[in-house]
Amino acid sequence: MNEFAHRLLRWYDHHGRHDLPWQRPRTAYRVWLSEVMLQQTQVATVIPYFTRFVAALPDIRALADASEDRVMALWSGLGYYRRARHLHAAAKLCVARHGGELPRDFDMLAALPGIGRSTAGAILALAHEQRHAILDGNVKRVLARFHGIQGWPGGHAVQQALWAHAEAHTPATRIADYTQAIMDLGATLCTRTRPDCDACPQVRACIARRDGLAAVIPAPRPARALREKRIAWILLSDRSGRVLLQRRPPEGIWSGLWSLPEAADAAAACESASRLAQLDHVVAMPLPEIKHAFTHFRLRASPFEWRGVEGHPGIADTPDFRWCSRREIAELGIPAPVRALLAGLPCDHP
Repeated sequence: MNEFAHRLLRWYDHHGRHDLPWQRPRTAYRVWLSEVMLQQTQVATVIPYFTRFVAALPDIRALADASEDRVMALWSGLGYYRRARHLHAAAKLCVARHGGELPRDFDMLAALPGIGRSTAGAILALAHEQRHAILDGNVKRVLARFHGIQGWPGGHAVQQALWAHAEAHTPATRIADYTQAIMDLGATLCTRTRPDCDACPQVRACIARRDGLAAVIPAPRPARALREKRIAWILLSDRSGRVLLQRRPPEGIWSGLWSLPEAADAAAACESASRLAQLDHVVAMPLPEIKHAFTHFRLRASPFEWRGVEGHPGIADTPDFRWCSRREIAELGIPAPVRALLAGLPCDHP
């Protein structure tokens, strides 16, 4: 076993995380679900979502059989909803092609929607002790600092160098423990800011520590100006307290989720509201602006509320619109800022 792996495993035995919910039992399904949830999301945030998800959908067949709305409702709040859609699609493929199981062949597994090289490696290493390297965000940071690799890890040359080191350090034994250990090291000690180098098992051989570069390795993604998008949300509620929701298009932000109808501005919102409901002289009430950041732009939404309206005949019968009670809203996949807005409405609303 190489020295890097030996030092890491010795540290892991005493200081690693051994009681995460996806480790007991550590099945391929639970590993897969946790790895996808942990993409761009921290462990503390993921744990309650993971627990709720596996309680509702305990295996691949249950996930494949679930409706899209059910999957999105369980995922709602985690963000990056494409991950949930890929999970659902991959589960259906596993049932159709692989007997309801995740394939143990690396190439077949990596070809499933939303998996790819690193996630496939993690599933096979953690669930089946197969020797495959991983390269998630935590591992990139550990290896970049240890080997003194400067530059943004998303760049092709840097990523290729990191993959080479990841392959070289992965041992032939205790593969599952090693895989968990290197993720734990990045998550608990070799953190993005204020790394605890003195407690790190690799401190004596770490080039970033030796050269005082831990604060600048790895380099951040090159900065880019974020555009701003302004919209108006249309919040229509009837006399029973039901809210009109609209399913978003299959492409774009929040694709396929249920959200509030939107318009370009206040004037367009009033015009759209009159087409969606019988307002009967109900006056729009402006609500506080909501700001939400995406990877590529910032959203500023101005909600306008009409209470106690009558729905136009036929709206509830269309596939893209539905009047929903609070109970029904809880069972749908809804973007986090929209859910927060609806949750903030008074209980006696309207």
